[in-house]
Amino acid sequence: MKSFFYSLMTTILLTVATTVSAEDGSALWLRFGTQGQSDVTGVKCTAMDELKQHWQGGPVVLKKQKKIAKDGFSITTKGGKTFIEASNDAGLLYGAFHLLRLQQTGKDVSNLHINEKPFFDLRILNHWDNPNGTVERGFAGKSIFQYPDAEKMKYYARANASIGINGTVLNNVNAKPEALSTENLQKVKQIAEWLRPYGIRTYLSVNFASPIKLGGLDTADPLNPQVVDWWKKKVAEIYQLIPDFGGFLVKANSEGEPGPCDFGRTHAEGANMMADILRKHGGIVMWRAFVYNPQSKDRAKQAYEEFMPLEGQFHDNVIIQVKNGPVDFQPREPYSPLFTAAQKTPVMVEFQITQEYLGAANHLVFLAPMWREFFSYVQPQKLRAMAGVANIGTDTNWCGHHFAQANWYAFGRLAWDPTLTTEYIADEWLRQTFSNDERLVRPMTQVMAESHEACVNYMMPLGLHHIFAGGHHYGPEPWYDVPGIRRDWTPQYYHRADSIGLGFDRTRKGSNAVEQYPASLSARLNDINTCPEEFLAWFHHVSWNHKMKSGRTFWDELCHKYDLGVHQTRQFLTIWDNMKPFVDPQRFDEVQRKLRIQTRDAVWWRDACLLYFQQFSKLPIPNDVEHPIHNLDEMMRYKINISMYENPAYGYDK
Repeated sequence: MKSFFYSLMTTILLTVATTVSAEDGSALWLRFGTQGQSDVTGVKCTAMDELKQHWQGGPVVLKKQKKIAKDGFSITTKGGKTFIEASNDAGLLYGAFHLLRLQQTGKDVSNLHINEKPFFDLRILNHWDNPNGTVERGFAGKSIFQYPDAEKMKYYARANASIGINGTVLNNVNAKPEALSTENLQKVKQIAEWLRPYGIRTYLSVNFASPIKLGGLDTADPLNPQVVDWWKKKVAEIYQLIPDFGGFLVKANSEGEPGPCDFGRTHAEGANMMADILRKHGGIVMWRAFVYNPQSKDRAKQAYEEFMPLEGQFHDNVIIQVKNGPVDFQPREPYSPLFTAAQKTPVMVEFQITQEYLGAANHLVFLAPMWREFFSYVQPQKLRAMAGVANIGTDTNWCGHHFAQANWYAFGRLAWDPTLTTEYIADEWLRQTFSNDERLVRPMTQVMAESHEACVNYMMPLGLHHIFAGGHHYGPEPWYDVPGIRRDWTPQYYHRADSIGLGFDRTRKGSNAVEQYPASLSARLNDINTCPEEFLAWFHHVSWNHKMKSGRTFWDELCHKYDLGVHQTRQFLTIWDNMKPFVDPQRFDEVQRKLRIQTRDAVWWRDACLLYFQQFSKLPIPNDVEHPIHNLDEMMRYKINISMYENPAYGYDK
């Protein structure tokens, strides 16, 4: 009987597999299927168009209701009709997409009483796209804005609107002056017209020295009248072309980019000059706090040290954009202390959706758990807005990895509601992107929920950080060093391995970075026995024999964490292999290939790091840990031939 049942189930699964249509991922999570079949009446707007095309239920009525919060909506059912109410067109659109999401995920829509509003007013993507079409830290092809077309821009806008994103910075924070050229502004005007019906405002990153390089002036001093006049004329030109232009994103005096400090002025003086000019047009300035000095004793302290003396000096249409961690989008970081220290300065969080430090477009790493961890320390009420560095390019599937689409999706959903759980968002995305089949949704929700912790385990567990290969940040090189390179670009600066132990001492006896945090948390972080173990090597130089909560020594725990990461990735691959009957052949094969690369990369990370650090610990790898299959000299000779600004398909097969 068992054999017969097994044969029957195998036949059924094979039949399912052969009837799943091939897909290439280009539809993202907007796989609405058949055309709409219902009457949609009321306010004529983009929401009506979406519902007429895709809604399969009963009649829908769109109504304006002034009492509803900006961009919010209500959905109610009464008398066989569904009513969507909002105070503006954007709110009606978000309500329409919410209703379509319920339809896609198989929810009961017969008796709805829904009231929602976005937590953040500004929910914005930052594209690091260059004028030549390359994308800095992009792993999904070229820029979608280099040669934009109406169809592509409409789909991009729809995808963003479906998850509540309402702003887009079109170009790299390492901005070129030509971003403000009249020729480029004409292109921006056209893009803005395509995005506007979907409630999306356009923004530009600007080069602070534009008055010199574009305007022919001999200075960009923000207090110079000629400089101010140049910016006034340029802003007027922008708003004449794009009346709803959102404003500027500025990276200044960081990594060689020009800024007000070059002219003896402060960040506040530079930002306020721009803000005053933008104010009458309704524009804002998002001024990045990503600054660091190569002479600093601790790079993690720089943003706080540079911006806290300016507390209260920024005008109210300036928002300081702060990376979630104090260093640079590492797989795990404590939160940047600016978020709790700044009391008089508006701040917004900058997350990185593109996986610069998390395996690029090769690794399945769902980032919702990392962002949720941030919100467990930083209350959303402390923030004015939420920005995400985009992972979008011209690749057919938009993001280079089918599961990387989930990070774009999760960013939008958390910007709308930061209380949503990891599992809820993963479940929602899987149902819309693949299917409602529980045999796929349940196991893959678990994979997604565990994937970030697994990545931390096989890359940099227990508070290790920034031990990547130089330049491209793909793969381990804890030994990386180049003559003459600034020290905070080398892994040794961060891991500080020696015969005593491992980690950066940021206690009161070290760099004293702990003092930038609130008193109770500072005391907890300062004590090696109370510091959360996931941040141990971030705040402490930990003895190899330090006893961990597991009862193991620090060295043994490090070995077990790396090995656990390897086994987790193998399990993810096995689970995905079992999903074959429930996924179309093309996407199944493409994800499977990526997961195989990830499992090999996890072994590469484990072997390279454990063999390198073992030189300092002089301790054996525990018997219950899978021992390295490579030699250290092999690891140190291995190089991958990629450029920082290319969009490579990483992996051993390249």
